[in-house]
Amino acid sequence: MNVFQMRDTLKQRLKHLDVDFKFDREEETLRIYRRDNFKGVTIKLNAVVAKYEEQKEKIIDEIIYYVEEAIAQMDDNGLSKMKDIQVMPVIRSTSFDKKTKEGHQFVIEEHTAETNIYYALDLGKSYRLIDESMLKTLGLTSQQIKEMSLFNIRKLENKYKTDEVKGNIFYFINSNDGYDASRILNTKFLNDIEAQCEGEMLVAVPHQDVLIIADIRNKTGYDVMAHLTMEFFTKGLVPITSLSFGYKKEHLEPIFILGKNNKQKRDPNVIQRLEANRKKFNKKYLIIRKKENLNEFIF
Repeated sequence: MNVFQMRDTLKQRLKHLDVDFKFDREEETLRIYRRDNFKGVTIKLNAVVAKYEEQKEKIIDEIIYYVEEAIAQMDDNGLSKMKDIQVMPVIRSTSFDKKTKEGHQFVIEEHTAETNIYYALDLGKSYRLIDESMLKTLGLTSQQIKEMSLFNIRKLENKYKTDEVKGNIFYFINSNDGYDASRILNTKFLNDIEAQCEGEMLVAVPHQDVLIIADIRNKTGYDVMAHLTMEFFTKGLVPITSLSFGYKKEHLEPIFILGKNNKQKRDPNVIQRLEANRKKFNKKYLIIRKKENLNEFIF
């Protein structure tokens, strides 16, 4: 299937919605937006086509589901009708959009040199990233949003599976509630795992629906961690970073692993960026579900 066939397939599956479509041939994207307020989502068709080769109709069904949810939640009167406000933090790459398509700034907190913290309004089956224009409607300040989200992330269950590979222990948090990567902000959870580690503790958030924690007890462990993070990063619908983070006493430090040499090294580029932000992060890192951002849904 090519991008044109994928475009036509999505348009056919979504024809029941009161939306318009805009296809960008150069960028190979399909914009799907409401006719009443022009809010919508953008899909990178080339990325979907690549995933289709492996997942077939499953990836299309998943996109249709999230687009339907997004369009429904983008009703301008939706926020004012909400009775219970549930705010959650979500981790995104530092390259992720800082503003909505309408130009409203998202509420963002710096996290590491590779990641930022965004804040989301939980809508049950989906979520919507909070921008500054929504604060007045919600009756909340940005500081209140941040405090509420950190409190709520700590209330989530932290079920995980473990695997041992050549003496190294790996923990996988993959609950598919949309906030798996966000659990990196739960310092108590990470500290509990750290207390169990016999070697160096590494943490990774390759995409939003997984958190990987590793107890690296020998050199082979670094190779395994590098392979895992890259594998998850390339397959996630919302990729974050393929880098791992060293974790010690509530501090995170991005690292680069040279797999062939079975050695762990600090990436000079990451170090440079991290040092530039060192003063900003001269405090304990705030270690802040399958849901998607309904402000801008891009594959």
